[in-house]
Amino acid sequence: MGAKQTTAAEKQPPDLSGGHVNVTAMNEALIIGSVRQHELTEAADWANTQLQREIQEHEQAEDEIRRLNLELEQRVAERTVELQAANEEMEAFSYSVAHDLRAPLRHVMAFVELLQKDAGPSLSEINCEHLTTILRATKRMGDLIDDLLAFSRVGRAEMQKTECDLNQLVQETLRDFQADTKERKIVWEIHPLPSVRADCSLLRLVLVNLISNAVKFTGNRTAAKIEIGCAPAEKGETVIFIRDNGAGFDPEYAEKLFGVFQRLHSRDEFEGTGIGLANVQRIIKRHGGRVWAEGVLNSGATFYFSIPKQNGGVNGH
Repeated sequence: MGAKQTTAAEKQPPDLSGGHVNVTAMNEALIIGSVRQHELTEAADWANTQLQREIQEHEQAEDEIRRLNLELEQRVAERTVELQAANEEMEAFSYSVAHDLRAPLRHVMAFVELLQKDAGPSLSEINCEHLTTILRATKRMGDLIDDLLAFSRVGRAEMQKTECDLNQLVQETLRDFQADTKERKIVWEIHPLPSVRADCSLLRLVLVNLISNAVKFTGNRTAAKIEIGCAPAEKGETVIFIRDNGAGFDPEYAEKLFGVFQRLHSRDEFEGTGIGLANVQRIIKRHGGRVWAEGVLNSGATFYFSIPKQNGGVNGH
């Protein structure tokens, strides 16, 4: 066989024009890519600058908030100290005044009683009535002073919290009222009560005041009923109620009940100084609890007080 012959077409040189077009397109693409990369870099730098500025502004705002909070806390602490000092000064003043008033008041009462005894037979009926009025007024003033002293002591006394069995505490308190209620017809309904962590002596004073009110304001009832029990409560607290079917009160004035010297009934209707419920509120607030009342005029009243539970332990049923 002979050697392969080369054709004319095979001898022609290759066409490189297509290669030149591809190189140009590649160069343009590289230029466009470089421009876009530069634009993206600038955009990223701008975004990073903005982010850093925003972070800096946020940090400055946080620093300002911390500074303001610290300043506010300092002001609150200062005002709290000033308020505590003012309260202590007021309590000390009230205690001193009340204590100093007792001696001259006792002298007035003693001399009025002597005058009634020695000169009573020779006095006219109206003069005897005047002496009786003076004696009654001085006795009421003495009760008021005693209540003021008790109110002051409640705020000054140191709390001694222990576990208090409310069932036992209520029974002990009720025994104090046996002599005053033996001639009355009172139906006592005492439900099972929980134990609470509290100052037992102060808590007993709360019960004395609330039960005393229930006994007093059912005085006009031929068949009085007083109920003591445990009410449904929010998580973390125990709520005790004392309910009666006595004179009740207008619910519009419920908030006034716990103020010092606040009375919703005249002294002619029911005796009292208007300090007992203020004492109740003060004691319960010192325990971290709350106190409130519900009532209807001439249809009875219910008084509630709460004692916080301690870590979900005591104060349960």
